[in-house]
Amino acid sequence: MIEKRLSMNKFLGKGYNRFYHNRQFYRVVKGSRGSKKSKTTALCYIHDLLKYKWANLLVVRKFSNTNKQSTYTDLKWAASRLGVYDKFKFNESLPEITVKETGQKILFRGLDDPLKITSISVDVGVLCWAWFEEVYQVDSMDDFDTTVESIRGSYDSPNFYKQVTLTFNPWSENHWLKREFFDQDTRRKDVFSMTTTFRLNEWLDDQDKKRYLDLYRTNPRRAKIVCDGDWGVAEGLVYENVEFRPILEEEIDMKKYKLLIGLDFGFKHDPTALIVSWLDEEKKRIYIVDEHYEQGMTTSEIGAMIRRKGYSKSTIIADCAEGRLIYELKHDHGIRRIQESRKGKDSVNSGISKLQDYQIICSDKCTNAKEEFFSYAYKKDKVSGKYTNQPEDKDNHLMDALRYSMQCVETGKLKTISKKALGL
Repeated sequence: MIEKRLSMNKFLGKGYNRFYHNRQFYRVVKGSRGSKKSKTTALCYIHDLLKYKWANLLVVRKFSNTNKQSTYTDLKWAASRLGVYDKFKFNESLPEITVKETGQKILFRGLDDPLKITSISVDVGVLCWAWFEEVYQVDSMDDFDTTVESIRGSYDSPNFYKQVTLTFNPWSENHWLKREFFDQDTRRKDVFSMTTTFRLNEWLDDQDKKRYLDLYRTNPRRAKIVCDGDWGVAEGLVYENVEFRPILEEEIDMKKYKLLIGLDFGFKHDPTALIVSWLDEEKKRIYIVDEHYEQGMTTSEIGAMIRRKGYSKSTIIADCAEGRLIYELKHDHGIRRIQESRKGKDSVNSGISKLQDYQIICSDKCTNAKEEFFSYAYKKDKVSGKYTNQPEDKDNHLMDALRYSMQCVETGKLKTISKKALGL
């Protein structure tokens, strides 16, 4: 057991005293980035598992393979920070954490494998606590409730309690989390909910704070979510951080800015879409300067278009679904630096989120990009008629290409071009 003289206030810092002492069944925290909600939750659970020898914890994310690099790592960090690392056994492969003295467990599961959740049992005490991290990713309230049903049973102790903790960054105001845990008229019974921001995190350095505060300038709507922890008001359109105007040649610093090129393939019904932009990472701006948007293009015509525009020696990130076309462009048409995009679970929303962090300035000559920015919208729920957090798979050819191009920022594979190919 952790010694009584250990003060959790010292480790939690400011803003989370009510959270730590709360014993209601649902304990819900939405917050901005950097609001230390995940680290705080990990500290609380490590402390309380040693304090209450009847407790076991289930940690849930939408996808099981995301636990190891997030919640599992946070709990290991918390054990080290509290000075009790040696009291736990850490199984990296499962992952799983065990209290050495008692055999209590911290189990990790994903909603992508519901059978592994409904059949959970523990050898010691009761599975009485659950932590849903990044719960906004859970689209189905039914999946959430089914998992909560695993938190059951009782224990003969005056201190016994069951609790489900939810932590997340807010997304859309239409998400079921708002209705179930925050709206006064519809929220569930026995709920404690709070909103936290990065301003509570006294361990952020000045550079971190400056990055968050800069969003108020580049994307005020995004800042409400990322900095203030408010619910996002989608109002349909995916991107509302875009300005349309002429871009002057002197605005582009070719020695400092980086060139981004994305390519989405089409043919009969969908266009082949190429988008070219310049990235000013320091000011968090993207200047969209050129586009190509045409149906019925053959591979040789795409290659000729890229060469004609002067991009044949630049890195181009193209739709990985068309591996044959990428191979032909590279080996038969001299587009040597073309690469496949990377796709995976939540890659669309992840890419969108990154782009929403920038101020996007789109040349008014890029008429097709402008049209897509004005029409690329989130899906509507068929029952409620409200917008969801999933974008419609239409009006998005240049939007997809723009997402692909941002992968160069992660890999560092960037190359500038001559002024002739600026496209201004």
